[in-house]
Amino acid sequence: MTEQNIIYPPALMPGDTIAIISPATTVKEEYVLGAERRLQELGYNVRVMPGTLGPADGSYASSAERRLKDLQDAIADAEIKAIFCARGGYGAVHLLEHFDSKTLRRNPKWLIGYSDISALHAMMRRAGVASIHAPMAKHFSIEPKDDAAINALLQILRGNDSLTYNLDAHPYNVCGEVSGELRGGNLAVLAGLISTEFDMLTPDEEEDVILFIEDISEAIYSTERMLYNLHLNGSLRRIKALIVGQFTETHADKNFESTHSMIHSLLKRLGYGDLPVAFDFPVGHVSHNMPMIEGSQCHIKITPQGVEFTQQINQKK
Repeated sequence: MTEQNIIYPPALMPGDTIAIISPATTVKEEYVLGAERRLQELGYNVRVMPGTLGPADGSYASSAERRLKDLQDAIADAEIKAIFCARGGYGAVHLLEHFDSKTLRRNPKWLIGYSDISALHAMMRRAGVASIHAPMAKHFSIEPKDDAAINALLQILRGNDSLTYNLDAHPYNVCGEVSGELRGGNLAVLAGLISTEFDMLTPDEEEDVILFIEDISEAIYSTERMLYNLHLNGSLRRIKALIVGQFTETHADKNFESTHSMIHSLLKRLGYGDLPVAFDFPVGHVSHNMPMIEGSQCHIKITPQGVEFTQQINQKK
């Protein structure tokens, strides 16, 4: 899918309505109410969709039917300008096959979230609509007013031209400068969609893709297995750069001290020594979880001094 096929949802104006939904796992009421207050303080109207706070269906926020209807209603309602996911967990994959691309493109709006919400980002990418891998309800409830991730998200929602992150150098980084379409998110979630119509990890030969990955509670060998899949199916050969985010709640094993050291070693061993790579990027299950615009045109410059990453917010005219 070429750059001009990607639709960027319109910027939000003060007083616009943001829907809060729980498309996957149950979420604490205090986090939803905290996010609602924070968004209202920022000047937006907020609509908490009916199934956001239950009744729970096992580990899910509500039944699959209720979660699906909440998302369908939020997408169809012209007054709702953005959809804010309260939590990830597991369960978003239940909703994917019920949306067609024409519906998603007809009234494009920003979809916001990360973790299991990567499945919904894959759905939006299939439709050719940009979306935002970004913090969710807990973050909005507990982080201070000057939080960098929230401020960056607001720049996106308000329609600034571009957004740039400047990062310190990392010893594992591989220098290079490239541009391409940004794709990625939770590696385990997206790996589960390989070879489906929602596959975001397998670019076509003619596509220029910059891939970012993050995960939580994945054993180092499990992450290696997923990356080996991307090696064997040719995906790693096709991407223009790799952004390695945070891999949290993992433990050293007999082979590697960390997931980052495994990825560094794996890329060298498999012959990707010239692939530009930025390690320890602030994205993932951490408080410093900077927004990434799925489907955006982006530029990354990795030097011995650090990393400069810029992503386009507005549709190019």
